[in-house]
Formats: sequence, C-alpha cells, structure tokens
Amino acid sequence: MLKLDALHYRHGAREVLAGIDLRVAAGEVVALLGPNGAGKSTLLRCINQTAGPYRGRITLDGHDARLMGRRELARRVSWVPQQGGSSMALRVVDMVLLGRAPHRRPGSGRRDMQVVFDIIERLQLQHLATRAVDRLSGGERQRVMLARAIAQESSLVLLDEPTSELDLRHQLETMALVRETARERNVAVLVAIHDLALAARLADRLVLLSEGRIHADGAWQQVLSTENLRAVYGVEAIVGSHGELPYVMAVAGRT
Repeated sequence: MLKLDALHYRHGAREVLAGIDLRVAAGEVVALLGPNGAGKSTLLRCINQTAGPYRGRITLDGHDARLMGRRELARRVSWVPQQGGSSMALRVVDMVLLGRAPHRRPGSGRRDMQVVFDIIERLQLQHLATRAVDRLSGGERQRVMLARAIAQESSLVLLDEPTSELDLRHQLETMALVRETARERNVAVLVAIHDLALAARLADRLVLLSEGRIHADGAWQQVLSTENLRAVYGVEAIVGSHGELPYVMAVAGRT
C-alpha cells in the first residue's frame, strides 16, 4: 500500500506539490489526471525518490520511503518514466531481465528467465526479443519498459504516460494488462495519464490535480464532472457513457 501524507515539493520559488494526501491500496489502479504542470510527474518522482528533497511522508507497505536503500526501494517500486530506455542498446530480453535485478541471488537465474519470457509472451513482444531497444519505435519501447516493470514483481507500479506513443489498440491492451496485473498480483498502481476516457474506463479511481493540489478524488462519475473540467482544464465538455463505456468530449475553451 502507498500512503502520502502532507507531501510538499518546491522547485525554486514555485510550490509544485502543495500538501498532497493520497492512498493507493494493493490491487487498486489509480489514475492521476490534470493539465501539464499540475504536478503529476513530480508526484511520481517523489514517490520513487528521484525528485530531490520534499516535505511530508511517503510510506510504502508501512515503511518510510526516505529511509530505504535503492535495492529495497526497487523491490517495492517499479517505475516507468516517459520515454524510458530510448538510448539503450540492450536487447529487449536483457532490458526486461533488468527488472529482476533487485531479486537476483545465486541460483535464481532459471526462475528469472522464466519470469522474463512469460512476460514477453504476455505482452506479445516475442518478435522483438533480440532487437536492440534503441532501434524500436516509441510505442514498442513503452511496452518493453512496462514488461520490465512487471518483471520487477514490486508491490507498487508507477507509470508516467504509458500510452502516449501507443496506437489505439495497444493503448487499450496496455491499460487492460495494467489492470489485470494489479488484480492478479495484488499490486498497487498509480498512473499519470492524459486520456480522460481511457482512465475512466480502466482505473478504479481518478485523482484530478490542479496547481499541485488534489482538486477531486473518487469515481469517474464524480471526478469528471463538467464543473471540474471547466475549473481545472478551462474547457467546456460533454461527459457521459455509452453502456458502461465513459466518454469525454471537449467542445470549447473557456471564454
């Protein structure tokens, strides 16, 4: 479980995060929404201990994240940044194998490789297994980095715009896989994403950020209200559902 209590982060004179309180339970997928500059990526980097000094408390499975060594943190947190691994010449299979590094010990090699090949098959990456990561398309790299995160078998997965370079089919498949992984492995997932309808469809809960604060937190029907979208994004929008599938259509900017 992830717990954030009174999290503050400053970049120079600007307060990027201003008192964030958040919980993400095991098995839950929570989507972070908000316009550019709202603090989504910074929040993820604070949790992963890569953003620099912050105020407040971040707790992972009951332990203070600030007190963890890098190996212990890697056992608990998988992190997929935007455009990760793009300059690395490793083969895909070796990149995914890096996810096993926090768990490596004498005699673990066979199980590690089995985990890697199972995930490569699950994400339909077999045809890319021996290709160099830096020769892949942006969408292919994103899927490889997700595979590495799943191979890490952590209790928390952080995803920063994991569908930004994927085509429509792979967006749906990737988010469905994230949801399935959370359920099957009892993993907490926190994902920053711009696609409101996709987030509403596949996340258990939405958290809408605005200027470093939580503007709304809850089910999509409450968070994606026309009032919230107007206040946070400055747009007029039509929000509804077709059967059980939610949709969001921006129709005009605020005047």
